[in-house]
Amino acid sequence: MNFKKFLAPNIAILIVLSSFWFAGVDPVVKPENERQKNLQKYVQVQRYILDNYVRDVSLSSLYKNSIKGLVSNMEDSTADLENTPLDTTFSNVKIDGLRNSIKKFETAYSFMSKQYPNEDMTKRTEDAIRGMFDILDPHSMYIMPKASEAIEENFEGKFQGVGIQFQVIEDTITVISPIAGGPSDKLGIQSGDRIIGIGDSSAVGFDNDDVRNALRGPKGTKVDVTIKRPMVEEHLDFTIVRDDIPLYTVDTSYMLDQKTGYVKINRFAATTHQEFMDAMEGLEEKGMERIILDLRGNPGGYLGQAIAIAEEFFPKGTKLLSTKSRHLRFTDTYYSRKDGEFKNMPIITLVNEGSASASEIVSGALQDHDRGLIVGRRTFGKGLVQQQYGLVDSSNVRVTISRYYTPSGRLIQKPYSKSGSEEYAYEILKRDDDAKTDVKEYISHVPDSLKFTTDAGRTVYGGGGIVPDHIVEQDTSQNASVINFMRQKSIVRNFVRDYLDTNGNGFRSNWENDYQGFREQFQWNEQDFDKALSMLEDHNFSITNEVSKPDFKSDTLFVPPGHYEEVEWMVGGILKAELAGQVWGWKKYYPVFNDVFDNTLKKSMNMWNEVQALEEYAANHSPPTIKQ
Repeated sequence: MNFKKFLAPNIAILIVLSSFWFAGVDPVVKPENERQKNLQKYVQVQRYILDNYVRDVSLSSLYKNSIKGLVSNMEDSTADLENTPLDTTFSNVKIDGLRNSIKKFETAYSFMSKQYPNEDMTKRTEDAIRGMFDILDPHSMYIMPKASEAIEENFEGKFQGVGIQFQVIEDTITVISPIAGGPSDKLGIQSGDRIIGIGDSSAVGFDNDDVRNALRGPKGTKVDVTIKRPMVEEHLDFTIVRDDIPLYTVDTSYMLDQKTGYVKINRFAATTHQEFMDAMEGLEEKGMERIILDLRGNPGGYLGQAIAIAEEFFPKGTKLLSTKSRHLRFTDTYYSRKDGEFKNMPIITLVNEGSASASEIVSGALQDHDRGLIVGRRTFGKGLVQQQYGLVDSSNVRVTISRYYTPSGRLIQKPYSKSGSEEYAYEILKRDDDAKTDVKEYISHVPDSLKFTTDAGRTVYGGGGIVPDHIVEQDTSQNASVINFMRQKSIVRNFVRDYLDTNGNGFRSNWENDYQGFREQFQWNEQDFDKALSMLEDHNFSITNEVSKPDFKSDTLFVPPGHYEEVEWMVGGILKAELAGQVWGWKKYYPVFNDVFDNTLKKSMNMWNEVQALEEYAANHSPPTIKQ
């Protein structure tokens, strides 16, 4: 970014604000530093929107919606605001420039803080900022400081700490799984361990935030923990040296058969391309000749990472996507910069309604160039690109800066209204349960202007996500009431924790060095299923003759007699996958889960002849690649 472009808006903000602060504006009850911070934050947000948003935005609308937001959650809901600076009828309000907008907001802010001294003005300012975003698209948003930190960690791909996945169960920190290669794992801390002391203090009664605050810290610092291990009489003391803990975006990678690799990516963060390449290298060493790329449930992430992964499947010079905006700096066309490592490798990509944004960029490029089959269900439909901007208090705003278009020219963004963000988000839940019916209904309403063709002349569609080449219905586990109930009540984790408490030593001696044997041979016995049923009944699971199919009401799941026995195979499958995750780490969870539940993956394995046919068809019908 040009340094002057970066510096100029911030200098302007300081100049505008200082003119207010030194002009003798009425003092407020709250401390001046809080007031100044809130006002500066307001100015920053308004400038970021005006200077960067994908389309022109009315300054008057921004101001008016900010005032509506400012008063929306006032503690005094009976306050008479008519003919005050907080009057939302705006009968005599005219905004004739940024300076005027900021001045009027400061007047409203000062009035509220003086007349209603119990109001939390930081929260009211946040409400005002959210009000401005209400008139934009659903993906432009304000992110609070605490959430900003979590999101940054998630997409930077690491944090600093001791490296455990944990759950607070009955007031006690329980290690669900040490993160492979992390400091806790290296010390021998294992799943099922209870952390009962941190430093010199008891850790019993900690909540999740207490645990994170106590165990996270700068790389190289130390923390002492006391552990109670099931079946071990003495407490165990460990001194853990904190380190960088990776947050993996490749959930798992493994061979489905002697020549088919499988890679599942959960989001596109800063480390995703490198993780993907490492996974692919490992699979090639095992004989991989073709790949299934799983982007189901992947909400997207960094645009650059999506481009980097997409270009691995194309020759140099292949168009991957374009972005368009009212700003030239956010308008561009992206081509593969090199010959991809896997440009000739057959590929099937799995998608569903949870695949969005960067996932749709990758699958859209593959589909438009007839590069492989897209299999699953219609994707989410997010064709907007955001940029994140930091604010004075470590919060952030995410502003849509452009629209992106797949190589054929389609915008896959689904419709949205200015005030319907919740309806927009839950649109995927309103789609027909039958995936083929959903696509048929969707296509029937697509106008000719949103119909495009791939390189080889196949018809593809814009305006509502990516329609797969092969539609596969939702997997059985997603509609399993008992499985969902077990997850909701934490029965899955707790059952496995209790099982390892009792049988951990014997289990590990039999299976810990034979994961593949466990995957193929391990089975639960009748007593295990009885215990799972008992745990279900302890959490409001009711078997009754009054229903003919599962019915969830008032925190209770009612099922007819015999239903549990019918779904025992699902219960056993989800518990076995959880057991694999807790013992071997979460990359080993997915192969077991997929073995039992993944109908889409199993069907896709029968489509390789069609992949070859598409490759041959495209070779005879596609235009030559344009070199850049």
